[in-house]
Amino acid sequence: MQNQYGNQMNKFFRWFYFKVLKWKLIGEMPKIDKMILPVIPHTHWNDFFMGIIIRNVIDEKINFVGKKEIFGPLTGWFFKIMGGTSVKRNSKSNTVNSIADIFKRKRVFRLALAPEGTRKKVNDWKTGFYHIAKLANVPICLVSFDYGKKQIVFHKLFYLTNNMKKDMSFLKSQFKGVVGRIPKYSWIYEENIN
Repeated sequence: MQNQYGNQMNKFFRWFYFKVLKWKLIGEMPKIDKMILPVIPHTHWNDFFMGIIIRNVIDEKINFVGKKEIFGPLTGWFFKIMGGTSVKRNSKSNTVNSIADIFKRKRVFRLALAPEGTRKKVNDWKTGFYHIAKLANVPICLVSFDYGKKQIVFHKLFYLTNNMKKDMSFLKSQFKGVVGRIPKYSWIYEENIN
């Protein structure tokens, strides 16, 4: 149960999101304790703040992981309050395994991340999120931050099959026409490539 302060903050964020920014919310975040939320496209540092806004609009806890260096004495408390968990990142397989272990340790963990792996233009996604979902045995809920249409979309839950190529093709197809904050950095879905 939320306190009065929390309720007022949520009302403020809903007002700000819908009335000031004039954005729409399509779909809803599934009411489950563990999942991966790939957020696409990620083209600007402002996407972090949109994530903070939307999690207050929908009044749900959403997590992220970050380099252990940002969880130092001066900033660590802030990132933890925002849902952050530190992870030591030294190799791809270690990072995937470390994050899968976080899912096993925590009762509730809804991990938002950017499959592009950077805010710059990329031609394809990194596949770490897929491998984490497989290892942790959790579903995926795609999230579109579509600045072109001024909307955030929560897609339906997707459960991985044993066909990564087919799964990735389907997941990518859900972002056809989605434009990021900086359009030239947006990942573009191209059916013949994916």
